[in-house]
Amino acid sequence: MFNSPLTHLILPAPAKLNLMLHITGQRADGYHQLQTLFQFLDLHDELTFQLTQDGKTTLQPQLAGVAVEDNLIMRAARLLEPLRSNTNFGVEIHLQKNLPMGGGLGAGSSDAATTLLALNQLWQLGLNLTQLAKLGLQLGADVPVFIFGQTAWAEGIGEILTPTKAEEAVYLLVFPGCHCDTGKLFSHPNLPRSTPLIDSKNIQQHLGENDFEPLVRQLYPAVEAAFTWLMAENQQPYLTGSGASVYCRMASKKQAKTLANKLPLSFAGLKPRAWVTKSSNQSSAHIKLMADKGSLFNFA
Repeated sequence: MFNSPLTHLILPAPAKLNLMLHITGQRADGYHQLQTLFQFLDLHDELTFQLTQDGKTTLQPQLAGVAVEDNLIMRAARLLEPLRSNTNFGVEIHLQKNLPMGGGLGAGSSDAATTLLALNQLWQLGLNLTQLAKLGLQLGADVPVFIFGQTAWAEGIGEILTPTKAEEAVYLLVFPGCHCDTGKLFSHPNLPRSTPLIDSKNIQQHLGENDFEPLVRQLYPAVEAAFTWLMAENQQPYLTGSGASVYCRMASKKQAKTLANKLPLSFAGLKPRAWVTKSSNQSSAHIKLMADKGSLFNFA
């Protein structure tokens, strides 16, 4: 029998937007310093966690081109396994993959963060957000913002977070069908690396700016095609993260749906996808955890 008040969790792993992104320098270890504003979307992957009594961690299904042990979900679970001093439970994890990989939406980082949040619950580890974020940083610079679950102004390599709020809005989000190679982009000689630092009080003046945009549009014809289409529809498109997804702010869901229905069948020979989505200042994973009466999570 399970000796745990909670044996099963289903949690979202939300997408994020970078409402602006500047690259301000590069450290001696190669990591890039940046300033960015993160906000969450109501689009998400969904992860199901079921405690088992065999002590094993498993993940299904396997993503094409990604070895199970390389998946950030499994890597997150492996970080927590040594901390199971009060339990020998394992867990079966099922991933419903809705968000594109290489889309600039933080999908892998969000999956990892949701895994850390969920297993902290199920294995009753008692870690707080700061402790989980420190672990998550080992997996990627975007993981901590998903752990804390609030709209945030980020600096450093993305790990220095200041909670804030941004206007929640309706967006049309377009994935052009290509996957941008973040490592290739960060190492490209034409990537700007010396954008002047700005004061967080002046964020509004820089919304939509993204230092990756010119390079991504140059290297990925499908992204350029998405920009061209949206501008022809009298919209102002922006790039999120290092691409490939492009977003534009809409006046209403009705307007966004009308435009989504006009999505071309192809961008540079690739099949695009479009979503009508709304931004949120709080992660849907946190909303679900706090609403769950069986939740033991410590949000300190």
